[in-house]
Amino acid sequence: MTVIHWLSAGALLASVGAAPAVAQETLVAPGPQGDLAGTLVAPAEGQPLVLIIPGSGPTDRDGNSSLGVTAAPYRLLADALAERGIGTLRIDKRGMFASKAAVADANAVTIADYVTDTASWVGAARTATGAECIWLLGHSEGGIVALAAAQEVPHLCGIILVAVPGRPLATVLREQLRANPANAPLLEDAEAAIATLETGERVDVTPLHPALQSLFAPAVQGFLIDLMAQDPAALAKQTDLPMLIVHGGNDLQVTATDAQMLRAAAPQAKYLEIPAMNHVLKDIPDGAPAANRASYGDPSLPVSRALVAGVADFVTRDRGASE
Repeated sequence: MTVIHWLSAGALLASVGAAPAVAQETLVAPGPQGDLAGTLVAPAEGQPLVLIIPGSGPTDRDGNSSLGVTAAPYRLLADALAERGIGTLRIDKRGMFASKAAVADANAVTIADYVTDTASWVGAARTATGAECIWLLGHSEGGIVALAAAQEVPHLCGIILVAVPGRPLATVLREQLRANPANAPLLEDAEAAIATLETGERVDVTPLHPALQSLFAPAVQGFLIDLMAQDPAALAKQTDLPMLIVHGGNDLQVTATDAQMLRAAAPQAKYLEIPAMNHVLKDIPDGAPAANRASYGDPSLPVSRALVAGVADFVTRDRGASE
């Protein structure tokens, strides 16, 4: 799994759980070489079940990451949805955390592999709860997995895209690199590396600046190549399932342009703009960049109430389309 977040490249020269509030249980699903592991909060009778697909890098089932995120957004979202009777399944990705046994190398992965795992999770969740169909909620990069899964995985009610890029990774990386003046000395080499990866070829990082060596680490280049081949807007256009697109106005990583790309590709989708919400699903005062950054390490901040209400309304009022 790639170890970068959608905005980490924008600051290359800078440094880069509470007890559960609701009843939950461990759930496992078959993986390639061993079990995948997750946490199930069972829905109330007749209520829907939402599978939360994590974002990029070493992000665990709670939404925390060794890259400095301890905000627990997925756990808090699951708790809030449980108060409305809505079930959730949040998961550790193959090769990581409690899903470590699923594959020997967590970096040797593709979006198609994650789609395979999603299908396995949908089957396990249906068996455990009796749900006829499952909703997919993809956060950030996880939204690309959800969109790809919507093309192939049966028994889906619909998909929810939260803070999901609407453009290919290469386009986003270029924009983020150019946006930070501190990256000027690195731009020529960085853009050359991106161009090479876009063609499906690997990059020799030996002569590159250490920051670029980390960004384009050989271990993750295979995944980067695969991810750069994904076009989220094109996938959204091909998706016939009910869809909710959610964008936060204080998101530092996914822009309004991305949300608009998804909306244009899927005009039938419902759209929810939450002006105060940031990338870790917390409401932040406008014009407060320090508070925005601090929220990435603050699990005491609740997830956006508007997000909880929007997701709950979508999955309870739209019957979905079980395939």
